[in-house]
Amino acid sequence: MSTAQVLPRPTLWDAAFPSKSLAADALAVLAMSLFTALCAQISIPLPWTPVPLTGTTLGVLYAGALLGPRRGAAAAALYLLEGGVGLPFFAGGAMGWAHFFGPTGGYLLGFVPAAWANGVLARRGWDRTPWTAAAMMLLGSGFIFLFGLAGLSRFMPASGLLAAGLWPFIPGDILKAGLAAALLPFGWRRLGR
Repeated sequence: MSTAQVLPRPTLWDAAFPSKSLAADALAVLAMSLFTALCAQISIPLPWTPVPLTGTTLGVLYAGALLGPRRGAAAAALYLLEGGVGLPFFAGGAMGWAHFFGPTGGYLLGFVPAAWANGVLARRGWDRTPWTAAAMMLLGSGFIFLFGLAGLSRFMPASGLLAAGLWPFIPGDILKAGLAAALLPFGWRRLGR
């Protein structure tokens, strides 16, 4: 084995529940999809963009960080399915498949790779210290912005794309990164006791 190889570490969920079952994993995925839906209800419309400020990304990124790549991505995918089939789970209680084809569709599609990426980083221990937890959240947000801006570009001129789809959301992402920097390492410290 190479010394440069990083072995996967347990996520906070794995460490808290080491002898869990498939049913417990399924409940964790469901719980994180519902947490994401709850976070999505925090929604502030902005007059110059069709993309609202929401808490949705907090739920998505925490799902990956807490559950790991597969379960975190599954929680994000389940959240999308729930909203798509008609549960009022998208931002501000919106629902339906049409949202995947509108201005916010790219952001929605970015949730699954963002949760997966945060899960991979958590498995490498990025959720254990304040600086790396904050960096993990910001990198996960980068996936959401990448997909989101690509989707939004179909509805906005290139000259206004960043003003409509990126800049207004940076302060919120910094706040979420700060929250992760406090809560995730705190969870590990509490678990260690």
